[in-house]
Amino acid sequence: MGISRSSRHKRSATGAQRAYYRKKRKFELGRQPASTKLGTKRVHTVRVRGGNTKYRALRLDTGNFAWASEHVTRKTRLISVVYNASNNELVRTNTLVKGAIIQIDATPFRQWYESHYAQPISKKVAAKTAATAEEEKKSNHLQRIIAERKQNAKIDPLLESQFSAGRLYACISSRPGQSGRGDGYILEGKELEFYVRKLRSGKQKHAHNA
Repeated sequence: MGISRSSRHKRSATGAQRAYYRKKRKFELGRQPASTKLGTKRVHTVRVRGGNTKYRALRLDTGNFAWASEHVTRKTRLISVVYNASNNELVRTNTLVKGAIIQIDATPFRQWYESHYAQPISKKVAAKTAATAEEEKKSNHLQRIIAERKQNAKIDPLLESQFSAGRLYACISSRPGQSGRGDGYILEGKELEFYVRKLRSGKQKHAHNA
């Protein structure tokens, strides 16, 4: 028996069993889940209805992530899956799906911030780079531009602590099993606070059960 996406086997809203009056149809077919894992990139193509192509990512290790408040996107490394609202098993097995909360490498975003604002992203990072830093010569015009940028160079304290650790929380917004990509956005503001609370409460539960 093939996988079907039809709902003919489901009961009606009142609980009645629906009459079985036809077999499965080709246009109702479903396929095995991709179960995209972390690892060296491996993407298969799947020929689908209408001669179109889907890209089934079996393994992914990088993705493009947007930092919405700064209007910048960078390709970065995927580190691990930390939370999934639908199933904890997907966290344990590091399975990448749309809506999964993951940790990504903060380096590309830190480098962009430091070049754009000409200042360290956090105090810890400033202490590390102070010894090796060398003053670059800048034109008066560039100095005025940077001075103007610095007026708005404020970062959420939660994000700042993540930058000093070198890892950022992000959400996957693409569908790895359909598009073959693991792209998304960095968590900020209320959304970040919500997921940090979820992660903390999860850790406390595990500690209590142990």
